[in-house]
Amino acid sequence: MGNFDLLKAKGVSRRDFMKLIAATTAALGLPELIVPQAANAVEQALKKPPVIWLEGMDCTGCTESAIATLNPSPAELILDMISIRYHETIMAGSGQTSEEAYQEALKEKFVLVVEGSCPAKEDRYCMVGGKPFRTTLIEAAKKAQAIIAIGSCASEGGGIPGACATGAVGVGEILKTAGINTPLINLPCCPVKPTTLIGTILYYLTYQQVPELDAQKRPKVFYGNLLHDNCPRRGHFENGNYLTDWNDPIQKEYCLILKGCKGPKTYTDCAQVWWNDNANFCINA
Repeated sequence: MGNFDLLKAKGVSRRDFMKLIAATTAALGLPELIVPQAANAVEQALKKPPVIWLEGMDCTGCTESAIATLNPSPAELILDMISIRYHETIMAGSGQTSEEAYQEALKEKFVLVVEGSCPAKEDRYCMVGGKPFRTTLIEAAKKAQAIIAIGSCASEGGGIPGACATGAVGVGEILKTAGINTPLINLPCCPVKPTTLIGTILYYLTYQQVPELDAQKRPKVFYGNLLHDNCPRRGHFENGNYLTDWNDPIQKEYCLILKGCKGPKTYTDCAQVWWNDNANFCINA
């Protein structure tokens, strides 16, 4: 059975597959000429099992976001194709079976996806398979080709790390402490968007290198624009229309800066690419 025959068996047409690749490369800001190369890279991923997905202290929100997509499903097309060998939430096996799958996956060339933060004060705050999550993370990070920290917890330790009794920190802090130099890509957001995760993995598969990153190790293609510049409420900001009363229907679409909106200093593509297949995003909700 050829590479694309595996997709046909799942009811995925070549047309739908190429449409997804084209849409994803467009989201990455890549030229149309790269679509065949990207498609070939993803098809070739059928031959190997490159992803281990670890979960630390998380709510599985990023997992839910990544798989909550409509047909043709990016989760089915991309995550199936790159063959996730270990993921506690979605894998069928458990206990010793899942641990064996994890150990086997460590022998392959893989990309490590990490969801959730890691406790810094006491390892027993997060134990997986009878071992501290920190131990498992360091073990996998040393062998990974690249690491993708998805969500704000894995990227930064969570929304209010200082108020957390566990002293939660992001993946980067653990790597720094352990002296691990494996390339790290941070995808902060709560939860991460499927387009961001899939686009990052697709870029790595296509070029075998991490995309251009900013100072916080975030892909510039997704985190290079100021949210404030693309906000649907920007016109009200310019006119000095600021929401002060949630119950006033006249103020419904007013600028939210007086209610704590951080758009003027937040770099993200949330205003351009919404969640749930472009159904909505927080500021517009």
